[in-house]
This record gives sequence, C-alpha cells and structure tokens, in this order.
Amino acid sequence: MKPTPSQTVGPFYGYALRQAGGGDLAPAGHPDAVVVRGFVYDGAGDPVPDALLEFWQADPSGGLDGQPGSMRRDHVNGSFPGRDGVRFTGFARVATDADGHWAIRTFPPGATGPGRVPYISVCVFARGLLRHLYTRIYFEDSASDPLLASLEPGRRATLVAVAEPGGAHRIDIHLQGDRETVFLEFR
Repeated sequence: MKPTPSQTVGPFYGYALRQAGGGDLAPAGHPDAVVVRGFVYDGAGDPVPDALLEFWQADPSGGLDGQPGSMRRDHVNGSFPGRDGVRFTGFARVATDADGHWAIRTFPPGATGPGRVPYISVCVFARGLLRHLYTRIYFEDSASDPLLASLEPGRRATLVAVAEPGGAHRIDIHLQGDRETVFLEFR
C-alpha cells in the first residue's frame, strides 16, 4: 500500500515556513536583549540539520499579548507586517542549520503571575516525528515551579538554559537517548 500524507514525514515545511528574521523577537542592539541558542540532536547524538522550532513567550513584564499576525505574510510584497523589528512579538520560528544549530534573540520572559517562574515554550518539528514535541526553556532552576520541582535534578537540567560568556544562554534539545530533553504533553 502507498503511504497517505498523514503517514509520511517531511520535512515539507523547511522551504515554506522559514523566513529571514524569524528568530528576532527583540530588536537588534537592544541593551536588554539576550541570545538563546543550542543544537538539536537525534537519538544517536547526531545533529538534526532540518528541524524547525517555534517559540512562544511572555514579554519582560509577564504580558502575553504579543504582536498579532507576526508570522502572517503579506501576499503582495512578501513582508511580515507584524514583525517590524521594534515591537515585541512573543513568537519566533527558526530552522536548524546544517550543524543542527538554532538561535533566537529575545528579551528574558517575565513571570505571568505571582509565584510563577518565567519560561519560553518550544515546539519541535523534525523528520521522523509523526507528532511535534513540546518543551520549555527556563533561565533558572527553581523549586517553586511545579514542573521543575517534579523532576529529578538530571532531568530538570534538560530544561534550564546555561549562561555563557558574552551573555548568551545555551540549551540543547535531545530528541532521544540518555540525555533526552523533557517533553510535555500538550492538551
């Protein structure tokens, strides 16, 4: 039998869903902007060169409004009217490069309410995945977050970005294996 579209795996999205500046949530040169970067690895520890990642986050004050239409393309001129390089969008979409590397430039997210720990939500699309994967990026290991508190330290570390010299934060995403990232069920 021939596979139906729901049984085939891309990456069909690679040419259509990427765009220049898709990882720029914060304006270039803004003093509060941070770079969050990493690699996507498969179960054998090899880089995944054709993954697509989507990021959603609160603004620095914890607001979730973002900029509507930030990834909607204008059919006349091909621009993205909601992404003007100044207003915070709260959403990013980036592809990994040939080495499995990805990066976004953003503002540190704020807490969305009292007692909540800020994080960035991540959705991973990659070849071999019949369903995309959801995870989070935290900037601190906090026992006050219910998700982090429920995990043993080794697993918790897969969700916490590590500060690097120069102000960047690094977190790698491992799809399988001994270092597998904690993935969440989204309902």
